[in-house]
Amino acid sequence: MSTQASTRPNYIYAIISVALVLFLLGLFAIVVLQGQQMIKYFKEQIEIIVELKDGTTSTDQKLVSTKLMNSDYLLKNSIRFISKEQGAAIMQQEFGKEFLQLDMPNPLYDVLLFRVRADYLEPDSLNRIRQELRELPIVSDVYYQEDVTEAIGRNLKSIAFGVLIVGVFCVLVAVALILNTIRLALYANRFLIKNMELVGASWSAISRPFLRKSFVHGLVSGLLAIAGISVLGYFILSDSPELGEVIYWPGIAYVFAGILIAGAAISLLSTYWVVNKYLRMRVDDLY
Repeated sequence: MSTQASTRPNYIYAIISVALVLFLLGLFAIVVLQGQQMIKYFKEQIEIIVELKDGTTSTDQKLVSTKLMNSDYLLKNSIRFISKEQGAAIMQQEFGKEFLQLDMPNPLYDVLLFRVRADYLEPDSLNRIRQELRELPIVSDVYYQEDVTEAIGRNLKSIAFGVLIVGVFCVLVAVALILNTIRLALYANRFLIKNMELVGASWSAISRPFLRKSFVHGLVSGLLAIAGISVLGYFILSDSPELGEVIYWPGIAYVFAGILIAGAAISLLSTYWVVNKYLRMRVDDLY
């Protein structure tokens, strides 16, 4: 009774410590996941401008729109048409009503604007799209912000490399901390483990109750970590509700499932390693 009572605080400490590690690991995973989602969102806000030749009819416009809708690169429901008259009105709002007030002909063109899926926002893919559209006889030219797309590509490579290094470091630190925490929690039971071996119990029979307990503790730690992340997310969304539009909820569910699996798996493996370590030690080495 006294032995169990003395070890209980160690297990509570282990559960809380593992929960904190899983909380930080899960938070990092969500930041990485949502960072990718945010990058995808901003990439898909870049519009490609298709400038139509003078005299283009509504039938011609539908021809271009149909080609875009049948393509695999178009972002759904992103096509919009701006006539030269609408363009002039927009310019007047931007530069003042004196714009085009000198009886000059409207120099603008009818344009179709559309956005592409994030996977196609690469220089090679955009050049291919531009060449395909330029081949249409009613298209005057195709424009997009080349410097922006190139900058996004360069930054993504740098970010991916940095995230990979930080991610590997976090996983290694998490495993080391959890292993050390479980080792400390089982330290008080080292004589019990050895005594069970000395009276003839097999290693598997000795390990089984500790593994069952560690599995439950790992799940509890995972649930505590998920609860902490959920509370933090609630306060963030309450303060910035617009972030809810770009949250990838299936990804959040995968992260939460991963936290539970990681908590149970790492706790099981760490407990198995620690128990077997004490079983391999001599009695004199336990003091």
